[in-house]
Amino acid sequence: MTSSNALPDAVFKAYDIRGTVPDQINPQFARLLGRALAQRAKSEGIETLVVGYDGRLSSPDLAKALQEGINAEGVDSLDIGMAPTPLVYYAAHTQRTGSGVAITGSHNPPNYNGFKMMMGGKTLHGADVQALKQVMNEIDPTAESLQGRQSTVNLIDDYIQRIAGDVKLARPMKIAIDCGNGVGGAVAPQLFRALGCKVDELYCEVDGGFPNHHPDPADPANLQDLIRHVQNTDCEIGLAFDGDADRLGVVTKSGEIIWPDRQLILYARDVLSREPGATIIFDVKCSRHVASSIAQAGGTPLMWQTGHSMIKAKLAETNAPLAGEMSGHTFFKERWFGFDDGLYTGARLLEILARANDPSEVLEALPKDLSTPELKLEMEEGQPHTLIARLQAEGKFPTAQSINTIDGVRAEYADGFGLARASNTTPVVVLRFEADSQEALDRIQQEFRDALYPLAGDARLPF
Repeated sequence: MTSSNALPDAVFKAYDIRGTVPDQINPQFARLLGRALAQRAKSEGIETLVVGYDGRLSSPDLAKALQEGINAEGVDSLDIGMAPTPLVYYAAHTQRTGSGVAITGSHNPPNYNGFKMMMGGKTLHGADVQALKQVMNEIDPTAESLQGRQSTVNLIDDYIQRIAGDVKLARPMKIAIDCGNGVGGAVAPQLFRALGCKVDELYCEVDGGFPNHHPDPADPANLQDLIRHVQNTDCEIGLAFDGDADRLGVVTKSGEIIWPDRQLILYARDVLSREPGATIIFDVKCSRHVASSIAQAGGTPLMWQTGHSMIKAKLAETNAPLAGEMSGHTFFKERWFGFDDGLYTGARLLEILARANDPSEVLEALPKDLSTPELKLEMEEGQPHTLIARLQAEGKFPTAQSINTIDGVRAEYADGFGLARASNTTPVVVLRFEADSQEALDRIQQEFRDALYPLAGDARLPF
């Protein structure tokens, strides 16, 4: 594509490529991306790229065009067909290429799609994504001579057998799963039955129109059908997956939602029982109870920047056995490959819970404070990062014990924390607060109001 056919800048995100179909993302775009990725692969001595796609209506055509572009540059493609994003990562690891593309719009509306990419075992993000845009803009669409080979393989059975051969439940469990008509439905029912569970299926038919509810377990509204089902049947617990099944949601028998940072405490205790002293990574949005619980279990807590690609890079650098994000991405390196996988995370959760007579009691006993959901201060493009830079330089938090600026501003207090960070995907400042009393929560929020108000201009604070 020449500079006269400029690509839409907005689709090149911090962690991946994502946009609306067909105006921003279409087969022509996918073919160019395939060629750009293949050029990078050749420069790194990589001969094959794995390609898999989610259940969106636009995904098969994008997968076909992407592979045509990869092959046009003389690089082979391995097509695993319609599969959850973790299956693409699994294929990249087990087929020894370390490289692949998951075509997915994740939890975005049906008219979105995108590409999550890994090369040589590393997730492409930040400057790597911007470099792809430059290469795509410089490609001559008419200059194609080399021809790589395309082959296909179905790894779903292999993936399920690999997990079921290692994850063992102390007793059979009755569970409900809600795939929200996302591509997780192509794998989850078989996986959990292979583990010995009785499974009630909600919305496990893959349907890119998402006719029942949005496939995003981070929004409580999308968990209500699952909650009702678990409460009104003999299911012990409910598991929910996002659109491409790399994130997990959990609900208990009483209807309580166990957010991912609380889940991480349970996984950390389990992993640390086998790897004492190990480093466990978590992102800046997580509860302060995560760090204290890791330390209490004999581990070394490490707070890091939000973003699955940032966490994965830190995981590789530190060789930590486990990492997790508030968003629901959980990364097991112990007994697994270190990529985010909601299906595998669900299996590990059940392995822990099957040891208890009352799984909901175990989950609800995890430490919890009063907390807000993610609050979003909407701004114009470019403004959030400017605001956060000023807050880091000028913000005053008089009763805070410490300030962490690794990703925004996280102020730690004796009785809670407050966070303000710039989103890397949309023009918003994300805020989150937690405290052990309403009085403390109000005080912390007031300190953030006082610090933000002089800097935020006309923007309306969401709290």
